[in-house]
Amino acid sequence: MQKTLIVDALNADTAQDSVRICGWARTRRDLGTCSFIELNDGSCLTNIQCIVDNGTAAQAALGSAAVGAALSVTGALVPSPGREQRWEVRANEIVVFGQADPETYPLQKKHHSDEFLRGIAHLRVRTNKYGALFRIRAQAAQAVHAFFHKRRFILVHTPILTGSDCEGAGEMFRVTTLPSGEKNPGKDFFTRQCRLTVSGQLEAEALAMGMGRVYSFAPAFRADNSNTPRHAAEFWMVEPEMAFTDLTECMELGESLMKYVIEQALVHCEADLRLFDNFVDKGLLTRLRAILAKPFARIAYAEAVRILESSDRHFVFPVVFGMDLQTEHERWLAEEHFEHPVIVYDYPREIKPFYMRCNDDKETVAAMDILAPRTGEIIGGSQREERLDVLTSRLRETGKEPDEYWWYLDLRRFGSAPHAGFGMGFERLLMLLTGMSNIRDVIPFPRTHGTLEF
Repeated sequence: MQKTLIVDALNADTAQDSVRICGWARTRRDLGTCSFIELNDGSCLTNIQCIVDNGTAAQAALGSAAVGAALSVTGALVPSPGREQRWEVRANEIVVFGQADPETYPLQKKHHSDEFLRGIAHLRVRTNKYGALFRIRAQAAQAVHAFFHKRRFILVHTPILTGSDCEGAGEMFRVTTLPSGEKNPGKDFFTRQCRLTVSGQLEAEALAMGMGRVYSFAPAFRADNSNTPRHAAEFWMVEPEMAFTDLTECMELGESLMKYVIEQALVHCEADLRLFDNFVDKGLLTRLRAILAKPFARIAYAEAVRILESSDRHFVFPVVFGMDLQTEHERWLAEEHFEHPVIVYDYPREIKPFYMRCNDDKETVAAMDILAPRTGEIIGGSQREERLDVLTSRLRETGKEPDEYWWYLDLRRFGSAPHAGFGMGFERLLMLLTGMSNIRDVIPFPRTHGTLEF
């Protein structure tokens, strides 16, 4: 008999004589005349209750199956007398696929800390919280693709392996086939130094300069030793690139993308988000709806620094014009000053990468960051430098050899055009969506400094 997802059984229009559901037992209660099994298959937050009468073949088959056991339950879908759900299943046939020893199964019916659950990341998705989180993640990913599809962006796939350092930070993972200790790139697989990408931006630019509007949604890697709640060694980036545009349109696109993903999550994941509103971050739903209610604030970097300097807040990192804003500065602007997401633009050129377009003042670049309450920077982007001479000069200025970027410079030699784009940290958006405070908890299997489990 074909199985029915629990989400579909709970939303059925009418009772059914026979359904088959499969899932993992979340709870088991044995009373005088029957056993009550709460079953969940991950398709929704709500469990479905299964009643197994004593003395039946179904009870015999159930045996001693405890919390965590994988079951198939076949029976009648009937109205539930309880107020928690509309339907329940009266079992007439049970198959136990796999037992879970109650003495060693780590997920019992009690509160487990996020730190504890990180140590059993292979099992934590069976909890209400993490099942809900990863359904929200899935919906957010679908929303990203829908957003760009509606705006006629073309999905492109950029390389994971790269010979270019896009960001200039040098914090990249080396990929080699050479024996340990051998450092001659000429003998390596690619005959040159190869690394894991931190961004597909440069390649996306090349594709945008022939296809107009493209985006990539792919993993990125950074060998960053920062052991903070906002950094991971492997993460996902959404990176659109647009030809024939400027920084203003780039800012508008970033704001629209964030609002669209939030809106879709509120529509399609209301029950899951309510769990986070109740148990993780009180006021989450109110804050998310407020983000949709009005435009993001916009201020130049110089104005942001002036606001920070005139505040009464004592920052760990003192605010000085010309510095890159720290997370504490970003959050204060978004949480306390504006109480809303804010776009900061026109940063000093000295603190930004070579590819960002120099403004006419020669001191700043056409860059922008979107900062959000509780999270800080979620999107960073810029208008790209389309002038060959300026870009060549900027490469040298930042210590790069222009010959290594010959193909990138070709885009400025042959039909150059104004263009812009940004990168959105997908996990940081998920932190905003769920109120989770640690990036390790919005990634199914997080990779961080010193941690490569699962």
